[in-house]
Amino acid sequence: MAKVLITGGAGFIGSNLAHALVDENDITIVDNLSMGKKENIADIDVHFCEHDVCDTKFMHQLLSENNFDYIYYLAAVSSVADSVARPLETHRVNQESVIDILEYIRLKKLPIKRFLFTSSAAVYGNLPDFPKKETSHVQPLTPYAVDKYASERFTIDYGRLYGLPTVAVRFFNVYGPRQNPDSPYSGVLSIITKCMKNNQIFTLYGDGSQTRDFVYVGDVVRALIKVATDTNEPTVYNVADGGETPLIDVIHSYEDISGKRLKIEFKETRNGDITKSKADISKLRGIGFKPKWTLREGLKQYWAYNLTI
Repeated sequence: MAKVLITGGAGFIGSNLAHALVDENDITIVDNLSMGKKENIADIDVHFCEHDVCDTKFMHQLLSENNFDYIYYLAAVSSVADSVARPLETHRVNQESVIDILEYIRLKKLPIKRFLFTSSAAVYGNLPDFPKKETSHVQPLTPYAVDKYASERFTIDYGRLYGLPTVAVRFFNVYGPRQNPDSPYSGVLSIITKCMKNNQIFTLYGDGSQTRDFVYVGDVVRALIKVATDTNEPTVYNVADGGETPLIDVIHSYEDISGKRLKIEFKETRNGDITKSKADISKLRGIGFKPKWTLREGLKQYWAYNLTI
């Protein structure tokens, strides 16, 4: 039975990962619950630490006292807007805490099997390279994107320079069960779902023509496990569906699935927002991964889940 550490494990993606791994692994979760919810993991047997990853003394002790095999680093302030408003505070979480853990693993020669850092498609910015490949140019437009890119490069370089077993992934637009619609850091589909369910007005920045590569959280979890356990090279992988859908088309499909009409208030596009997003996932497919969920099937599952809560 492998020992697994998931930082941010009470959050949206982290809790789904914990549910997928819990039957065959000994799982420890560190989460300060600023965005995560303890109820996301209340039904599974894990070691839960309500703590901040920026507390280096605590994190060092945790690493020293546990021989973790796999570390999935999902802890982050995942709001672009928040990083613009509080660049230094979010930098400490999104970059400094990551480097500190990598350096501690290096100095103490901890025998981990894999350290996986979760980056973001935000690193690509609005450059014309399309679809986005791992080798595409990057243009991080916000403190969030800058920190994510820097942390993924530190993760990869700790593998190349010091021989640590590291890897990184870039998430595109993830959606699915346990996504928190009440958080200011929520993904757009969780906010749409809440508005649709409660007959509230959804604020759409732009005209809805902006495209996104939406990927169901079940596929993201499968990709994370695949990358962590079936690869050896310190590199980065896009984690996405590989499709491209205008947001307004997603809304119309969701309306058809739910049988509800979404009330929309249109506003000007926000600074830093990405206009087009689509991933090339041929590198991920090259290690044997294939998306399971179509957007329509994922939306059906997500809507059915939300009717139960």
